[in-house]
Amino acid sequence: MGMSSGRNGFMAEINVTPFVDVMLVLLIIFMVTAPLMTQGLEVELPQTKTVSTLPQDKDHMVLTVRRDGSVYLDEYAVPAGELEGHLKRLVAAERKFLYLRADREVPYGVVVAVMGEIKSAGIDQMGVVADPADAPAPARGGKK
Repeated sequence: MGMSSGRNGFMAEINVTPFVDVMLVLLIIFMVTAPLMTQGLEVELPQTKTVSTLPQDKDHMVLTVRRDGSVYLDEYAVPAGELEGHLKRLVAAERKFLYLRADREVPYGVVVAVMGEIKSAGIDQMGVVADPADAPAPARGGKK
């Protein structure tokens, strides 16, 4: 199969062994790091009777309010006065759907204030994330 030109003995075939080696190493790296990238922020969600799971597509963003009142858009912390601007730029302008996750210990007033900023950013529809009522309550004192 090798083509040779005269006495030089040039080979016109491609050696794919190094390519396969690199691809296997990249595959192993992605298999190890992929589960680490899906971790989110830990909050104790309230429980309700009817709950559906979050979609896995990228057409949505999750706004999380933690127990201490800190606000996160996906996994990124948002300073107190900048929430409306981030929501306009990242959610409303991109036409993404917004889900609100709030820890069960967050005061009602804080959640209502965040919902007011969501509304003033021009987002009219959003989902609220909760745990199913039959799920066991998470243990207190875990990671934040």
